[in-house]
Amino acid sequence: MPRPFQAALYDVRAMTEHIQANRTSATAADRSILIIGGGAFGLSAACELRARGWTVDLLDAAAHIPAPAGASTDISKIVRMDYGPDEIYTELAEQALAGWDGWNASEPAAPLYHEDGFLLLARRPFQPGDFEYESFEVLRKRAHRVERLGPSLRATRFPAWSTREYPDGYFNPRAGWAESGRAVAWMLSRARAAGVRIHEGMRVERLAERGSRVTGAVAVEGSAFQADAILVAAGAWTPFLLPHLNHVMRATGQPVVHFRVADAASWQAPRFPVWAADIAGTGWYGFPALPDGTLKIGHHGPGRSVDPDEPRDVLPSEAQRFRDFLDAHFPALAGSPVSSTRLCLYCDTFDGHFWIGADPDRPGLIVAAGDSGHGFKFAPVLGRVIADAVEGRANRWSATFGWRSRTRDSKEAARAVAPTI
Repeated sequence: MPRPFQAALYDVRAMTEHIQANRTSATAADRSILIIGGGAFGLSAACELRARGWTVDLLDAAAHIPAPAGASTDISKIVRMDYGPDEIYTELAEQALAGWDGWNASEPAAPLYHEDGFLLLARRPFQPGDFEYESFEVLRKRAHRVERLGPSLRATRFPAWSTREYPDGYFNPRAGWAESGRAVAWMLSRARAAGVRIHEGMRVERLAERGSRVTGAVAVEGSAFQADAILVAAGAWTPFLLPHLNHVMRATGQPVVHFRVADAASWQAPRFPVWAADIAGTGWYGFPALPDGTLKIGHHGPGRSVDPDEPRDVLPSEAQRFRDFLDAHFPALAGSPVSSTRLCLYCDTFDGHFWIGADPDRPGLIVAAGDSGHGFKFAPVLGRVIADAVEGRANRWSATFGWRSRTRDSKEAARAVAPTI
């Protein structure tokens, strides 16, 4: 990692000193917090707040965490710094990658993050304003070793991709994918070991209030919980639990399809890393094959509004678009069977930014939601951002992620139009 970033990255010793210092000072205050939601947002916040000395109770509706329906639960999520011209997210992703390195160091025999790199393909030569061009330039400016790929070089290194259909692109070696479901389980074990009290199978019916102040939560089966602060980190369930946020966030479902390929080794890194095929324009992205032949393809598009508590499946028309994409782009895989499908839940905000802040009209209530389909990669650092919001501390991201009024919607082109192949 280049020298300019060393101050922003933390090692195990620095993390330990940070935790001990905060725990010592905060324990005397004896502050308590109730966290609703046991996904990446909730668990990362629980670990950090416990390290700062808070007494932490975490409720999740699922009988067991990771919740089968939760957005964090899947076989894989992309970990990357590539955010177009947006240096706010690029900087946060740099710190998150250092966090993934630290987590891997604690699990050397079974890493949670796999740095296979990230291949970004463009359907036209790079132009200012395009996602790939802007990402490439920002990363170069920040001294990352991204590699522009001409057609001949790409044909040799990444032969699965048509250089005619995608004439430009670059490869970022400082990226890859995380075993997301296993990472959630790992965070859960860390939280329990730190003393976070986990309450699974506890669906919250409503928040408890005293006047305008939020003081706790009441579960469907009648259990009541109280705390000094209440953090709602319920993902796609957030706008249902907090309907006053319906105008700034909504739950959507995004299809994911797992194909089964016969020759897994031919579809793995380095020849076939994590990829995005003109993602800002088309929404298509995917992963290298797992050893068992599972090849995951996802679509980051407009999705469809869903109630996360209702049964939901990938529609036949959605599955057919994935089949068409696979057959058109990878003829060698034409006809590969589908092993499973999944409708991934997003909590979309109107502007695509996270929603992390205290409710100005309901003292005691803090919300950490709005993943908008790109939150999981930040799991190692989300806890610090959320804990700062709980404690009223400003940080680098407060202005972007904090409580705000709705302005004009802002989303990638792929999220505003029907998907193409």
